[in-house]
Amino acid sequence: MAESLEPGVRVVDVARRHDVVAHQLSLWRRQVREGILALPFETMSGQSESGDAEPAFVPLAIAAEPSEAVSVLAPPLPATVSSVLTLEIGPDVVMRVPGDVPVERVAALVRAMRGTA
Repeated sequence: MAESLEPGVRVVDVARRHDVVAHQLSLWRRQVREGILALPFETMSGQSESGDAEPAFVPLAIAAEPSEAVSVLAPPLPATVSSVLTLEIGPDVVMRVPGDVPVERVAALVRAMRGTA
């Protein structure tokens, strides 16, 4: 980001060199000008009014793909649920609650479904 702000440097060249889309780099530059993003203190022309360093972002780095697939989106699901509690409330409302849900939670659900929560 700081490199793209140097005099005489073209955004498209910096973006290409760092494998970033030029439009994204231009957006970040505009956000820096508007004060939405902050650069590391060393690249800024001055200090904040209090003399402290401004908040900064770490440099952008593109890491190599991991050799094995890594799941970071969700914890693994349990193998099986041992039981399911089926609750029928009136002629048209059926709730199926896994057996490992705490009793207090089930009671709160029933009260909410009846409208007495």
